[in-house]
Amino acid sequence: MNTEPGFVDHYLAYLLARASHLISSEFHAVVQANGLSLMEWRVMASLSGKTSLSVGELADIVLAKQPTVTKLLGRMEEAGWIVRCDSALDKRQSLVSLTPIGQQKVNPLIAQAQVHERQVIAQTGEAETAQLKAVLEQMIAARS
Repeated sequence: MNTEPGFVDHYLAYLLARASHLISSEFHAVVQANGLSLMEWRVMASLSGKTSLSVGELADIVLAKQPTVTKLLGRMEEAGWIVRCDSALDKRQSLVSLTPIGQQKVNPLIAQAQVHERQVIAQTGEAETAQLKAVLEQMIAARS
């Protein structure tokens, strides 16, 4: 096995993607076992605790193209998990909210995600994780 460090071994974008993939993969099985696709989970987790988000905001948060999210929202609306309505400020904009059924569906998963996050933090350390989150939030804000 070659242990020489290569370019990606210290490349920030790769390290972020790799860490995200490894951590997220551990939780994906839980999501799927609860009858949700990963994208449905991302949408519902993003809406939880919020009054509503626009379709564009959701697409940005869940890292998907707006047409993909719009199509997904149609299926989620049919399942009774979300509701869409026109924005009072801009009739061209559609706002999305979780329904009580959707909130009931996602609440146990959020609790499990929080347990998973605590397990990850325990391996890394609370101070280090808090610092990492702060740096990541700065990086995101600088590019948004």
